[in-house]
Amino acid sequence: MRKICFYGAISLDGYLADEHDSLQWLFDTPTGEETTYEAFEQQIDTTIMGRVTYEEVKKMTEDAPVYPDKTNYVYSHTLNQLNDAIVIQDDIVSFVQALKRQEGQMVWIVGGGQLVTELMEQELIDEWFIQLAPVFLGKGKRLFQEQSTPQRLTLVETKTMGELVEVHYQKNKMHDSL
Repeated sequence: MRKICFYGAISLDGYLADEHDSLQWLFDTPTGEETTYEAFEQQIDTTIMGRVTYEEVKKMTEDAPVYPDKTNYVYSHTLNQLNDAIVIQDDIVSFVQALKRQEGQMVWIVGGGQLVTELMEQELIDEWFIQLAPVFLGKGKRLFQEQSTPQRLTLVETKTMGELVEVHYQKNKMHDSL
């Protein structure tokens, strides 16, 4: 069974992007020579992102194909067809449950917000790789929205990369109730 994982950076107050969808705060954070991205990317063969994240990735890559060596899915109710990704308009939970049963490497949930919340509610995210940047944004797009299902995770490891600290958690196999 494939694992579903989140990999991404947030501010200390929990934002993925500032109020203008900018990641400049992250690019301004010194990471030193080390990063975990390349090793992480080798473990995945599929990405899933929402429309807004897809559009922001396209801006950052100057409209080059997103993750060209991966199978890319974009969850959207407004897009119909893309050249470099498959649009999902059906129930995202059912789609991810089916994807988990397929053969392959890990699936990367890119971005956050509603997509992450829907998958968290069904306990479908198996692993979390969250890089914490030493900045408070005050406003912006949050990684975590309010949810009704408490969950406990198990710490796998932490890494320091310059001023970033990465925490790697996995779903608690015991499913502790809170």
